[in-house]
Amino acid sequence: MSGLVTGDAVVLGLQPARLPSRALALVIDLVVVGAAYLFISIGLAVATASLDEAAVMAVSIATFLLVLVGAPIAVETLSHGRSLGKLACGLRVVRDDGGPIRFRHALVRGAVGMVEILMTFGIIACIASLVSARGRRIGDVFAGTLVVRERVPAARGAMGVPLPPPWLVGRFAQLDLSRVPDDLWLAIRQYLTRMRQLDRAVSWSMAQRLAEDLAARTGAPVPERVPPAAYLAAVVNERQARDARRAFRAGGAAGPGGPAAGAETAGAPVAGPGTALAAGTGVGGGTGPAGVAAGWAAPGSAAGAQTGSTTPVVAGTTGTAGTAASAGAAGAKVSDDEGPTAAAATGFAPPA
Repeated sequence: MSGLVTGDAVVLGLQPARLPSRALALVIDLVVVGAAYLFISIGLAVATASLDEAAVMAVSIATFLLVLVGAPIAVETLSHGRSLGKLACGLRVVRDDGGPIRFRHALVRGAVGMVEILMTFGIIACIASLVSARGRRIGDVFAGTLVVRERVPAARGAMGVPLPPPWLVGRFAQLDLSRVPDDLWLAIRQYLTRMRQLDRAVSWSMAQRLAEDLAARTGAPVPERVPPAAYLAAVVNERQARDARRAFRAGGAAGPGGPAAGAETAGAPVAGPGTALAAGTGVGGGTGPAGVAAGWAAPGSAAGAQTGSTTPVVAGTTGTAGTAASAGAAGAKVSDDEGPTAAAATGFAPPA
């Protein structure tokens, strides 16, 4: 992976293209451009047969520059770094900061490429690409560009929205989330998914700003001694829980023999995708190879917690391997040692 860092202190996960894929893309581009140059040259030779030798030479030089140099520059500029060969190989030219290239970048790449690719048959470009740590040729160095892979397989076990701390699950069940716009939800989710990639100071300031905006929309202040990032994760979890309850009621009412619409416990949060809930709610959820069983003790509570036999059991399938939930009359005892372990898994620590 490339270690590029944007102005927002985000480490870009760009994967530089290596020499074999770049060579294949170049061969495809040269075949297409060479075929076009050949047909145009034949047509111009027929059209300029009556001209003198100097005029024919001038037309030939202009055709060479326009087709073999100007055409690739225009294509890269208009397509933002995707030529036909790069498009076929899943490559793209970007700036050093990960942004799309412009005309000046394509112009420098094309001008230097005429020397290191066309005039030396690609020998200089191959040597430079092999020596460079990111596979850049001389044209990329002068233009400040990088050829990256666009079609990258998704990483296994990629983290989504992190789980909220166990001591915050269900705490915001009474919040009014109807006035929170979708743009703010999207901004919060994007922050939570990449907050571990941000600089610590930048991450804290962004979390505070988003928490203040969310509190202004809900009409309830951010609780004291609650980190803003943990507050955002808990509110997002509450929204997912409400969506899950709404979908569960709709599915139960539509399906024959399904559970009643009010089967869940009033005020008890139901696990959304990738969410684990505290003991005493009667609902457990988790995502992963085998699911995560519910059962955390909130700070300051007794070491053991019991769930009554009348507490309903909700079982569903969410995430990769499904969500399992169970509550028994005998109850489930949670040791104090599980608290730090569970908090560490979420990335948040309970207040001191």
